[in-house]
Amino acid sequence: MEGDMSSGGGAFLRADQIDLKSLDDQLQRHLSRALSLDKSKQWKQQDGGGGIRDVRLRNEWEIDPSKLFIKSIIARGTFGTVHRGTYDGQDVAVKLLDWGEEGQRARAEIGSLRAAFAQEVSVWHKLDHPNVTKFIGASMDGSDLISQRENNNLDIPRSVCCVVVEYLPGGALKNFLIKNRRKKLPFKTVIQLALDVARGLSYLHAKKIVHRDVKTENVLLDKNRTAKLADFGVARVEASNPNDMTGETGTLGYMAPEVLNGNPYNRKCDVYSFGICLWEIYCCEMPYPDLSFSELTSAVVRQSLL
Repeated sequence: MEGDMSSGGGAFLRADQIDLKSLDDQLQRHLSRALSLDKSKQWKQQDGGGGIRDVRLRNEWEIDPSKLFIKSIIARGTFGTVHRGTYDGQDVAVKLLDWGEEGQRARAEIGSLRAAFAQEVSVWHKLDHPNVTKFIGASMDGSDLISQRENNNLDIPRSVCCVVVEYLPGGALKNFLIKNRRKKLPFKTVIQLALDVARGLSYLHAKKIVHRDVKTENVLLDKNRTAKLADFGVARVEASNPNDMTGETGTLGYMAPEVLNGNPYNRKCDVYSFGICLWEIYCCEMPYPDLSFSELTSAVVRQSLL
């Protein structure tokens, strides 16, 4: 029956010839194309003078750039920066991802960065929980952001997309723990932080979302020191078939043995990472700080160290 066409134009495919490992890549490419198409859609609207003007349709998650005001940089990463800002009068954090112009980066790398951005937005904009950093909106078009700067010293490239989220003045949990490394945290604070992270993670898992990079750097604190999960750049909806989710994703030191081994995994990899966070919250430092990442990885995989 392989390759037979029905009268309705359908086809039968052999299941053993479907490349399941490529499905995740195909999904990322599809999301990137879909966002690009949505960005270019326009419709005609009659203006007050009787003329016709083009109005671009916006996604439900897309911000109005005229309401966004970008201020100083508060963090830097490999592919972008995080700024403090305001959106519609609200304090926000603005994550700018610079994918670069063609010629500066390979087309495949640009496509991968755009797909990662699309994946992050597709997951994050549907989440609503007190222990998950609140998503406000996003934009795929950097040209609209250039004029929305506090001063001209802020260099915002045109080849940029942005994610706008609530501003959390407490910063990353990682930095808070480093500051308290010598005196440690009161037990009550340890319990509160652990419960906050656990509740946020439980909410994600109830929605069948695997974060895949749970670590104290991806947990932010508000003014009341409430912990909230952030950064959904590698998050995925959990696959119904465990064999569909493989590959090293996450941060060394927090990655579960099955992830390090390249074996199929599920939401339990987040639970392992949460366990490392618990240790870190209680001790204000990582487990086995004297081991290098390679030594720790070998011990976790071969000796079940953690």
